Amino acid sequence: MKMQTVHKMISAIAICSIGFFSAPASAGPDESQKQMVKRVMQAKQKLQQAEAAKGEERHKLMGEHMQMMQENMEKMQAMKPRGGMSMQEHEEWMNQHQQLMQDMMDQMMDEHHMMMGMNCMSKAAGDTHKH
Repeated sequence: MKMQTVHKMISAIAICSIGFFSAPASAGPDESQKQMVKRVMQAKQKLQQAEAAKGEERHKLMGEHMQMMQENMEKMQAMKPRGGMSMQEHEEWMNQHQQLMQDMMDQMMDEHHMMMGMNCMSKAAGDTHKH
């Protein structure tokens, strides 16, 4: 996993969030959001497994998490509020969407911090072998 990929995904989430919050209102919470909540939770569980793992297993799980996050991002970008909803339903839909985006951003930041920690640890281990 490259840091550049993480930065691109973080940028995409930020841009996507701006677009959704400035879009005209027309829906409330729906089945696609319920499915996305499940997908985001599955990705979070994968990240937790990666945090508990070591070495190659950790790298494998982090790669799987990154793939899940990319798929989730594509689905989030395609989500649209359904037509004919009341203002209250639309507000609920937007609140749910905002929460999903925040959950994804939090996971990406956690993964980024894990990667940075692994880089620091591997550099430190490399430094000890040089002496």
